[in-house]
Amino acid sequence: MTRFRTLALALAVGIASVAPAQAAEQRNFDTVAFAAAQAQGRPILVDVKAWWCPVCASQGRSIKAIVASPDYNNLIIFNVNYDRQKDVLRRFAVTKQGSLIGFRGNRQTGRLDYVTDRAQIGTLLASTLR
Repeated sequence: MTRFRTLALALAVGIASVAPAQAAEQRNFDTVAFAAAQAQGRPILVDVKAWWCPVCASQGRSIKAIVASPDYNNLIIFNVNYDRQKDVLRRFAVTKQGSLIGFRGNRQTGRLDYVTDRAQIGTLLASTLR
């Protein structure tokens, strides 16, 4: 039985070390957390989306693929609900869903509105790292 437990533990550790880690942190937008991330100088993506928006869904797939890289371990993605967070839309001068806004700390590094091109999204995300 001891050998069986040792083998099971070794397999579990081996499987755990192969499992991909989520590189970026995602959370719903809130003013305090956003300000804290800016104060820390973190790379930030503000992702304005609506559940019914096909452009937003496409952007989401691209973002997920891109931030799987360990380069984005410190990136924080703040999700903004286009239908419910109108005060946040005003704050960032957003007029439509599908807006992506990059920051490095307090500095805005770029913005895409209603763009689904993966290369452009990748460029925006990379700008948050510099």
